[in-house]
Amino acid sequence: MTELPLYATLGFTDAEWGLLVGLPQSVLVAASAVTPDSTRKTRAETAAGLDVISDARASASPLVAAIAAEIVTEVGEPDVGVEPPVIEPPDPQAYARDVLGRAAEANALLAAKAEKADAETYRHWLVEVAESVVGAASSGGLLGIGGEAVTEDERAFRDDLAKTLTD
Repeated sequence: MTELPLYATLGFTDAEWGLLVGLPQSVLVAASAVTPDSTRKTRAETAAGLDVISDARASASPLVAAIAAEIVTEVGEPDVGVEPPVIEPPDPQAYARDVLGRAAEANALLAAKAEKADAETYRHWLVEVAESVVGAASSGGLLGIGGEAVTEDERAFRDDLAKTLTD
């Protein structure tokens, strides 16, 4: 007898699981990329998002804990090892729109297949990832002085994500 993969025991296909596992990292990248920053600020944003992803391994939601564990297995422990590369999509606005489309797809999938508490926890977690990224480093200013804590584009992405996940 062959043991089923975890995602199958949770009721998801391989493709559906790929969507759910890939989305938190995509949210991280989109939230960071909508406002271009220096490499140092982008690294700070990436680190903040990865911390939220990593912390979710302790989630009370079995779904979120399993997804977070898989992501950390793929990208590595945030506090140990090599810094992950900075991912800068060539068209940040198009990338953000694509991520919002995948978030809508994941939202529908969760509504159809997940326990209500797991679905709510996952949705909240995605917004928490975006929130941590957009608040991690100010944009603009000079030599770290001044600038906006959260830019209009960052705020719009975070708000659009939250709205997509509640529709």
